[in-house]
Order: sequence, then C-alpha cells, then structure tokens
Amino acid sequence: MSTEDDAAVSSQLQRPARGVVGVAYRCPCGKPAVVATAPRLPDGTPFPTTYYLTCPRATSACSTLESLGVMAQMTERLETEAELAAAYQRAHQAYLADRERLGEVPEIAGVSAGGMPTRVKCLHVLVAHALAAGPGVNPLGDEALASIGAFWAHPCLEAPADAAEEEISR
Repeated sequence: MSTEDDAAVSSQLQRPARGVVGVAYRCPCGKPAVVATAPRLPDGTPFPTTYYLTCPRATSACSTLESLGVMAQMTERLETEAELAAAYQRAHQAYLADRERLGEVPEIAGVSAGGMPTRVKCLHVLVAHALAAGPGVNPLGDEALASIGAFWAHPCLEAPADAAEEEISR
C-alpha cells in the first residue's frame, strides 16, 4: 500500500487501518474500496475478515440493505435453494484459500467471514469479497453488489487540494 492509500483508508475508516497488507479492490475513481488484511493483527489478535470494505458509500449502502432485512432473506434462500447453497459453500472455500495465502492462524482455521457458509450475517464482508474476487465467486456478495449499484458515482473522498489545484493549472 502506498502512503496515499494508507491515508485514504484511514480517512475512509476515520481511524488508522490495522493489519492491512494491500488494496484488494479500487473504486473506478482510483481510491481503495476494499483492503486485504492479515489473518492476525499486529497485536496478535486473530482476524478472520480478509477483505474489509472501506469505501464509505459502499459501506453505507450495505448498512441500508441490512436494515431492510436482506440478510435474513438470503439466509432463508440458503436453506431452500441447493444450487445457491453450493455456490456459497464454494465462496467460503475461496475465502479461506485467499486468507491462507496471507498466513495461517490455527484459531480461525475453517472460519471465513460474513456468516459463510451457512448463513448471512454481514453484507459488508460479502460485498468486499465480491469486489476483491470478482464476479461469480460469491453469489450473495454479487447480489448485494448489484442491489447497491454504482456506489462510486461520487468519489468516496474528495481529491486532495494540491491535486485539484494541479488539475486546474493544466
């Protein structure tokens, strides 16, 4: 991560980022929207959330979906739609494989995030995974992302003043 990425993520989160190993997805505006985190934080705490959504607009949109009961609806569908459940199980396995590439933490072995593989407990994680992994990996993350729409239509953060001044001077 560049110094600029670190500053952008800290601004997006309104706190210093912890355990970030890189940007996993950038908004079309160029700013980080998802970061990849180490499976163990610098203080030693196990951290199963490999993909962390940082874009404030995407985060807000996920919170809105959650408040509408989308997670409960998705969890119910996992119980009745065998193909969806199988695809979500594969998403869970893909998430675990991605995290294992960053390091092994025995305390969280087999545990992914967002409720995978049997329920939905955090759309933020599923959207972050969908953005980082690309379409077709996490079906419920893809669905939530489609519901959110173009969250990047307005940049997550304003451009730094010096960049705006440089653009004006051109």
